[in-house]
Amino acid sequence: QVQLVESGGGLVQAGGSLRLSCAASGHTFRIYDMGWFRQAPGKERESVAHINWSGGNIVYADSVKGRFTISRDNAKNTVYLELDSLTPEDTAVYYCSASTDGGTSWSYWGQGTQVTVSS
Repeated sequence: QVQLVESGGGLVQAGGSLRLSCAASGHTFRIYDMGWFRQAPGKERESVAHINWSGGNIVYADSVKGRFTISRDNAKNTVYLELDSLTPEDTAVYYCSASTDGGTSWSYWGQGTQVTVSS
């Protein structure tokens, strides 16, 4: 079992930055692929970025490439998402998730953190 707790969301102006953190419980954090997803009002949840256990394989959604950066610190059981050059279209609840099968499915989810970007 893995428990995930996100933090770092908030209200920011367009063009600004935020750093989201996701703290995971469990001593096996280092073997999980970790991902960030988001869900805007009235829209389906979408993948933003994910990172494999070693940090050597990272995938971004086209909409965030060059603006968002995912990273992880296995010693701290934490995964991060740096959000730069934010636009109002990035407004959503951001969720952290863990996968035990290399990102094919996502078994564990955090409660989400709200990111609101004002124009």
